[in-house]
Amino acid sequence: MKLLNDLKDGKITSRAATEACLAREEALDSSLHSFLHVDRSAPERAGSVDNSSKPLAGLPIAVKDVLMVEGMPATCGSKILEGFMPPFTATAVQKLIDAGAIVIGKTNTDEFAMGSSTENSAYGVTHNPWNLKRVPGGSSGGSAAAVAAGLVPAALGTDTGGSIRQPASFCGVSGIKPTYGRVSRYGLAAYGSSLDSVGVLGRSVDDIVPIFEQMIGKDPLDATTVDPPAGRGDRPVAPTLNGTKIGVPAEYFVKGMQAEVEGRVREAIGMLEKLGAQIIPINLPHTEYALPVYYILAPAEASANLARYDGIRYTPRESDASLQDVYRQTRGKRFGAEVERRIMLGTYALSAGYYDAYYGKAQKVRTLIRRDFEEAFGVVDAIAAPIAPTTAFEIGSHGDDPLSMYLEDIFTLPANLAGVPGLALPVGFDGDQMPIGMQLMGARFSEEKLFAIGRAYQGVTDWHEMKPIL
Repeated sequence: MKLLNDLKDGKITSRAATEACLAREEALDSSLHSFLHVDRSAPERAGSVDNSSKPLAGLPIAVKDVLMVEGMPATCGSKILEGFMPPFTATAVQKLIDAGAIVIGKTNTDEFAMGSSTENSAYGVTHNPWNLKRVPGGSSGGSAAAVAAGLVPAALGTDTGGSIRQPASFCGVSGIKPTYGRVSRYGLAAYGSSLDSVGVLGRSVDDIVPIFEQMIGKDPLDATTVDPPAGRGDRPVAPTLNGTKIGVPAEYFVKGMQAEVEGRVREAIGMLEKLGAQIIPINLPHTEYALPVYYILAPAEASANLARYDGIRYTPRESDASLQDVYRQTRGKRFGAEVERRIMLGTYALSAGYYDAYYGKAQKVRTLIRRDFEEAFGVVDAIAAPIAPTTAFEIGSHGDDPLSMYLEDIFTLPANLAGVPGLALPVGFDGDQMPIGMQLMGARFSEEKLFAIGRAYQGVTDWHEMKPIL
């Protein structure tokens, strides 16, 4: 990352870098609405790490507002957490702070990360920097928009069904959804506990790697985490991909997807072949079931996770008439429509008489989807595929059709169900000059391999250097 190198070389001070980010946010974010909270005292904290030897000393970053940061509001994009100030910091964020990073604020998100457009935030819609009439994707749309617009060099996001990769694609930036268990979820407001991953968005792979490397590792506060295997993502990468086998799944190139999306992704795959990779057609036969499986499992987990927001512990209270009234009034008035929809879907799937028919069966099909990936990675090193069937759509265009919104995640859901990593890379634009992204998926804990492929691609292309005119 150029800024990180400049900080280490003393070409710019930590305070100056932070002030520059805040100045750009103040000038541009009134039209983008990528931030929900900005810490104007950040330059003072930045000044304390000047001349530090810490690996991320003075690097300004933003954090998606579903991750706790002590001293900053945590709303999760919901009125039910309005005014909540967490008394602790999420492990992933704390690791970055310990490494010298400066958190300048919290970014907008679909409510409790439930959405694909950042239109579901109770605090207003985030706009795409490439076209203010378009969505930035979701649910990490605030983080993606902030990076694309140059408000911060990098930002944290979360990915439960595509919420890092899809906004990265829509905003023309890079993003990593890690292997499930590689980054701690402690301090993340849970949506789907078996699906949630904390990751990073940056302009390029080189921007992502140094941050990712500080976040990973076992955390005693999250029993699903593991120590990373040997190997680092910042090791030298050969200029070619000789010997690398990349699979291309037929199931990800479907009828009805935007022709320009398919064209740019296939061109990017062709570039990987020119760099020496062997392109191998593969099949992931249970891909068609990923969407219904996800929308049974994720809402089921959400219905349990969101039961804690009841007007008693964390949230503003709408009634004192009776305990039942507190629950009914607070949850009824302060949860948004999409959150209510998913809670109801999940509660139904878990209810007596339907558990085996829906939730139990979905878990079995999830196993089949995971086995598809395991078999594929016995043959190839990585899988290249589109991220979304279209480029960023207009704000409000899916407002009355939840199913059309759910279909935006059709290519990203399988990686979450299988627990494998996914790297988003910008690979071009459509005729309206809206960005197009490609994802590289790998076997569990193969992020370094994905970074190597991504760096090789970005070494011979400049899509990641393109910036919107604001």
